[in-house]
Amino acid sequence: MKPPDRHLWQRFWAIASPYWRLDEKFKAWGLLTLLVLLLLGQTRFAVLFNEQTGEFTSALAARDEERFWTSIKFCLWLLIAAVPIYALYYFVRDTLGIHWRRWLTHRFLDSYFSHRHFYELNANAGIDNPDQRVAEDINTFTQRSLYFLLIFIGSVLQLVAFSTVLWSISRELVYFLVFYATAGTLVTIFVFGNRLMTLNFHQLRREADFRFSLVRIRENAESIALYRGEAQELQQVRQRFAAAFKNFKRLIRSQLGLNFFQHAYGLLTIVLPSAIIASRVISGELEVGRAIQAAGAFAAVLAAFSLIVENFETLSRFAAGIDRLDALARFLPGHPAGHVGSANTILSVDAAHVTLDNVTLQTPNYERTLIRNLSIDIRPGQNLMIVGQSGSGKSSLLRAIAGIWYAGSGTIFRPQPNDILFLPQQPYMLLGTLRSQLLYPHKGRSFPDAQLLKVLERVNLPDLATRFGGLDTEMDWQKVLSVGEQQRLAFARILLSKPRFAILDEATSALDSANETALYQQLQQMNTTLISVAHRPAILQYHKQVLELVGDSQWQFYEAEAYCFKADDTDNQASSV
Repeated sequence: MKPPDRHLWQRFWAIASPYWRLDEKFKAWGLLTLLVLLLLGQTRFAVLFNEQTGEFTSALAARDEERFWTSIKFCLWLLIAAVPIYALYYFVRDTLGIHWRRWLTHRFLDSYFSHRHFYELNANAGIDNPDQRVAEDINTFTQRSLYFLLIFIGSVLQLVAFSTVLWSISRELVYFLVFYATAGTLVTIFVFGNRLMTLNFHQLRREADFRFSLVRIRENAESIALYRGEAQELQQVRQRFAAAFKNFKRLIRSQLGLNFFQHAYGLLTIVLPSAIIASRVISGELEVGRAIQAAGAFAAVLAAFSLIVENFETLSRFAAGIDRLDALARFLPGHPAGHVGSANTILSVDAAHVTLDNVTLQTPNYERTLIRNLSIDIRPGQNLMIVGQSGSGKSSLLRAIAGIWYAGSGTIFRPQPNDILFLPQQPYMLLGTLRSQLLYPHKGRSFPDAQLLKVLERVNLPDLATRFGGLDTEMDWQKVLSVGEQQRLAFARILLSKPRFAILDEATSALDSANETALYQQLQQMNTTLISVAHRPAILQYHKQVLELVGDSQWQFYEAEAYCFKADDTDNQASSV
């Protein structure tokens, strides 16, 4: 079992402090100031209510009717004044919480989408379920941070207010209370603390894994159904739930001991204050109402002192959430550019065309070398076709050219991102309208409807807009379109954006030869330079040069005219003449 992290406070402050220092600081501090004022009001009313409770109890004990009804009337006026204070407190607290959550969520999202961190996180086993950390852990962090901050401030105010009352009634109670609260806090931290924080951290992870497995099944429902793989999927989901269940059993067993201690600790306070001052009440030195008032003040001061004891279970879950957010925050600031100059990183340089200079490409974990010492120059109009056996590194090389793989060495020169468009084998379909599909990823551009409809005709989707009710119809396009239709729609993006370079990773694999030929002929008429991974010999005519990856990290380069495919190669693999 690892010891409690001594730097939990530093991690918390690194996440929390920017909101209170940057652009929304005036709103944040203004709302917090209002909350403190409301807490002051609550504390003052609590003291007055406690005082009047003792007053009408003493009046009842003395059978003084006038004194009793005077106290009751004053309590009613206090109630009328206090209710708005308490109601407004929760409204302001929740308002500050949701604004803090919005600001912190936007901050994490900006980092998450910058420098393609969302892609790199897939290869980082140390950062599980980043979606859950952003969607849920941030919400828990902001709400719990405010909760603990405010109960701490409230406890301090309560401690000051009621300690004065308690000291005026019984100093013995004050001395005993300090000892009792200190002992309870130390027992809670050192006996129960370490194990509970560790188990809560693991529980958050296992619950997120279980939820992710269900989401993954929903997203891949058709493939699973076609494979009839529901039995295996059910087994995996049950295994993940079993892990969460097993950890939770350990958690509740650990909490059982804490619950025994907490309830014994709390229930004893019902007896102890009365037992300590009983002799003074029996002797007549104190009125019964003063004893009631002392018991109320004792409970209030003890609650202030026992903040950790009473909230330790929630604190342990909060600490686990801080660890998860801190791990994500520490990953996000780093990006590929930060590794420039390292011996095991491919250097990226802006240029007018694509050039690979002595590039050695490795898998992201550096366990395997895919391509060694590759140098090639792809000038405008000199379309390149990449061929090779499955697993030789074709798609990986495209990822390196696109700038999302950088494990290895050497230098890749490439144009600016807006001058390159990547078409994967499985096109990405944005959640949105048909118009947004065509314009993706350039959200700031616009085209006349007639031009968009004309492009759909050019990719042999003439009735697509009519079939679904127009260009502004929102659909789950990945489900309603076949893969072939999605690939043609992706080609429409090239025809609209007209990039200087287009990278095609088997982008016509689901198309028949007629559609494939028509699309490549249109690309040939544009000023777009193609870098294609393909296996069909018919595509060779649209390229000027061929790069063959022959396996074992080796490669060969050919002019397209001097290259052909084996006729008897049933896998459509390339080889030289």
